[in-house]
Amino acid sequence: MRLFGKRSLLVLLMLVFAFAVVACGDDDEGDGGDAATDAAADGGGSDVLSGDSFRCGTRDDLSGFAALDADGERAGFDTDYCRAIAAGLFGSADAVEFVDLATADRFTALQSGEIDVLVRNTTWTASRDGGEGARFLATTFYDGQGMLVSADSPYQSLADMDGTNICLTEGTTTQLNLEDAFTNAGVNVGEALSFADPELIQEAYNAGQCDGWTADRSALAGFKTNWPDGPDAVRILDETFSKEPLGPAVRDGNDDLAQAVEWVIFATIQAEEFGITQANVDEIRGSSEDPNVRRFLGLEEEGGVFDPGLGLSPDFAYNVITAVGNYGEIFERNITPLGLERGVNDLWTNGGLIYAPPYR
Repeated sequence: MRLFGKRSLLVLLMLVFAFAVVACGDDDEGDGGDAATDAAADGGGSDVLSGDSFRCGTRDDLSGFAALDADGERAGFDTDYCRAIAAGLFGSADAVEFVDLATADRFTALQSGEIDVLVRNTTWTASRDGGEGARFLATTFYDGQGMLVSADSPYQSLADMDGTNICLTEGTTTQLNLEDAFTNAGVNVGEALSFADPELIQEAYNAGQCDGWTADRSALAGFKTNWPDGPDAVRILDETFSKEPLGPAVRDGNDDLAQAVEWVIFATIQAEEFGITQANVDEIRGSSEDPNVRRFLGLEEEGGVFDPGLGLSPDFAYNVITAVGNYGEIFERNITPLGLERGVNDLWTNGGLIYAPPYR
C-alpha cells in the first residue's frame, strides 16, 4: 500500500507540473493577446510618432475641404490639415499617406487601424464620442446644417417644405437633424432619400427625385460653386438648423498621438494670433525678441529651448507654418472661395470661437 501510495503521489506531482507548464504557456499566449489588444486599443500612437509618416483618412470630392484641383493635386481645408499634421509630427508636409474613405466607412477605418488620423469633415457628437471608438480633437471648423433648393423653387424656409422629399448622405448625422428641424418647424418630411456620395445625390436631385438637398452649409456651398448649370441655378436657405463642430479624430486610448495632433492644430491658430504667416515666419524667427513668440517657434531662450513634453520637436510650429501657413491663411485659401465668411470661425479676439490654449 505504501509503494502504491508513493507511485500515486509521483503521478500526481507529474500531472501538476505538466498542468503548470501548460498554464504558463497559456498565460504567455494570453499576455501576448492582451498586449495586442491593448496596442489596438491604444491605436499605435507611439508607433506613429516614432515613425516617419502617418495615414490620414480623408476624401477627394468635397470642394473647399478635400478635392482634386485642375492639375489633379489634392487641395482643401482638410487636406491642408493632413499636411500640417505631417509637418508638425515629422518635419515634412509630404510625410502623409492620404486614404480616401466613403462616408459610411470613416469610423470602421479608424477602429481597424487602416488610418491613424481621421480628417474628413466629421462632426463631433456624443454618440460618436461614446460609441465609435474615436477621440475627437480640437474643432477646426464650426459648421451647421442647411438646405439647398433650386433658385426658382417657392421655398424660402423649412416651414414652406411640408411633405417634400429631401436628399442627404447616408451614414451621417444629417437625417436626425433634418427630422428634428422639420418637427420644430411644424412640417413633415415626405421622404428622406439617402445616397452614398454627393454625385449620386446630385443625379437624384437633377432627376427631380428631391425637392431639397441637406448637408453641412460649407459642403452645400462647395456643391453650389460647382453646380453643372452654374451656381445661380441653386440657392441655400438662410436657416442653419444644427451645430456641426468639425475636426480631426484618432482612436480612443491614443493619447500621445491625440495631444500631438491637437497642438499642431493649436499652432495654426496661435500663429494667426501672433501675426505669423507662411511669408514672414522666417523673418520673425530671425528677429523677434518676444519670449512668447520665441518659445512658440522653438528658439533658444533663457533656460534653454522650451519642451512641453508633447512628443513634438521644439520647432514643430515653425515647420507647420512653413508648410501650410496659419489658420486664417488655410481658411482664406480654401473656404473663402466658396463664398463663406469667417463668422464663428474667426479668432476669439475678433468675436469668433477659434482659440488656442497658451503655449507655455
